[in-house]
Amino acid sequence: VRFVLIKYLVVFQVTTLYYHHSDFLFHETGVGHPECPERLVSIASALENSNFSSLIRVPAPLGNELQIRLVHSQVHVEAIIKAAPKQGYYYLDQDTVLSTGSTQAAFRAVGAVCDAVDRVVSGEANNAFCAIRPPGHHAEVDLAMGFCLFNNVAIATEYARQYHQINRIAIIDFDVHHGNGTQAIFFNQPNVLYVSSHELFNYPGTGSPKEIGLGNIINVPLFEGDTGIEFREKYSKIILPALRDFKPEILLISAGFDAHRDDSLGSIMLLEDDFEWVTKQLMCIADSYCKGRIISVLEGGYNLKALASSVAIHIKTLMNH
Repeated sequence: VRFVLIKYLVVFQVTTLYYHHSDFLFHETGVGHPECPERLVSIASALENSNFSSLIRVPAPLGNELQIRLVHSQVHVEAIIKAAPKQGYYYLDQDTVLSTGSTQAAFRAVGAVCDAVDRVVSGEANNAFCAIRPPGHHAEVDLAMGFCLFNNVAIATEYARQYHQINRIAIIDFDVHHGNGTQAIFFNQPNVLYVSSHELFNYPGTGSPKEIGLGNIINVPLFEGDTGIEFREKYSKIILPALRDFKPEILLISAGFDAHRDDSLGSIMLLEDDFEWVTKQLMCIADSYCKGRIISVLEGGYNLKALASSVAIHIKTLMNH
């Protein structure tokens, strides 16, 4: 937090970190693949104007195998490294692609989220947004899927628990797709609350309200054609009260923006102001229970224009208390 003294009035200025790196652009997925490098180019372009002059831009450091193995098996890590091709593409499945730059990008994504944990927990910054790829919330302990190699948010969660002794962590996932990997990883971890709003029956087919873990899993389905009205109502009635009851020490967001009405991979009709609204609500929760600490991590969002404008309003909200 920055303290600014103006005529004896102390002003608290929110400090937001923005993680980025050119290595993320070298995770190539092939012509026509929705999870493409241009996603991050569009976000970077949207952040070039003066509204973001106080945003602190941090080149993402490289993560390491020790951090990844907080969540994933050594077999999985070695399989990803070995599968990366020296040229062209290697398909782990029909959606999940490796290129020559994929391993470096994936390790740097892990480095970004762990560094964000370090800086936010230490008080160096209030919150952070990690503009990283490949995304992570579909990756399970031993399985890459759904564009995801390593589960970035899950790794950040375990890193906060094991390296910073933060015991109660809430993960909020508003991607249009259910984060099956994150749910599976924490299904039996009562001190990690995983809350997901997602389009039911969309990929990967998980996320029923009946999937509750030890009471720490809350799935809130949205349905084809739902708008911000239904989205805000379900957050207000289900998700926000659950977060207050849980009283987390830090919030992690799986920030997918593919629930936007212009995104072709979902059928939910959210607009930019819905992402602004949910960000403000989560900041209120963080202020009440988490000392304001939020780490937001990019997941989906595939319409370049909608992604850029949605991320921009999300970050601008994080910057403004």
